[in-house]
Amino acid sequence: MSNSLFSLEGKKIAFSGATGVLGQSMSHYLAKEGAEILILGRTQSKVDDLVKQISDAGGKAFGYICDVTDESSMQGAYSEIEKTHGYIDILINAAGGNMPGAVITPDKTLQHLELDALRKVLDLNYLGTAIPSKVLFPLMLKNGKGNIINISSMAASRPMTRVMGYASAKAAIDNLTKFLSVELCTKHGAEYRVNAIAPGFFLTEQNRALLTESDGSLTGRGSQIMNHTPMARFGKPEDLNGALHWLCAEASAFVTGTIVAVDGGFGAYSGV
Repeated sequence: MSNSLFSLEGKKIAFSGATGVLGQSMSHYLAKEGAEILILGRTQSKVDDLVKQISDAGGKAFGYICDVTDESSMQGAYSEIEKTHGYIDILINAAGGNMPGAVITPDKTLQHLELDALRKVLDLNYLGTAIPSKVLFPLMLKNGKGNIINISSMAASRPMTRVMGYASAKAAIDNLTKFLSVELCTKHGAEYRVNAIAPGFFLTEQNRALLTESDGSLTGRGSQIMNHTPMARFGKPEDLNGALHWLCAEASAFVTGTIVAVDGGFGAYSGV
């Protein structure tokens, strides 16, 4: 018999960004714990593949094609989810990413920043969290309770060189998380919670070339990160599962407006 404090059995979890490296790991884990995963994604083939993977492993998954930066597209997803599931328990906003034009590399200056790329990064990370939260929240109201979990970054609390657009967008996610935690709780009740997970450095397809050489050794930037991470390793996707499980479960019923760092100590270390 499962511990009800941590049980995820039957929870309906809408999940954007589920087809990414970290998103796939998290969605597989949640499905194994008995949750129903409602995958929100733009690319039909990626969504279908993840649904099949989870289903083949004995879990429950459903796909919904939508663009989290487009309100009308999200309204379409809302209608489909309402039709097939009626309500949701949890929304995980994991859609995000970066673009080369919103990065200022050591050989460039502020004048090289591409404003179109910056807007796209802000749209994907910030609006891609705000819009699904706005549009899908009524599916939580139908349930009488709800739980939003955003994905932030250690770049939010400590701006890092190069990733100007991404770090700014993730800082906005931290602020949005705290704002929504107060907004939803005071206007709709204590059964509505909003928190975020702030991963440290995890190797993904997006940053692998930036942090490691083709032979697997560290780049200069990878070495800097390792020297500032007391645990002296990159995160593994499964390292997020414990914090995610806790935030999804009743075990965190009195937790809202919190940014949970999963970073190997990076944020605690001054470098001295």
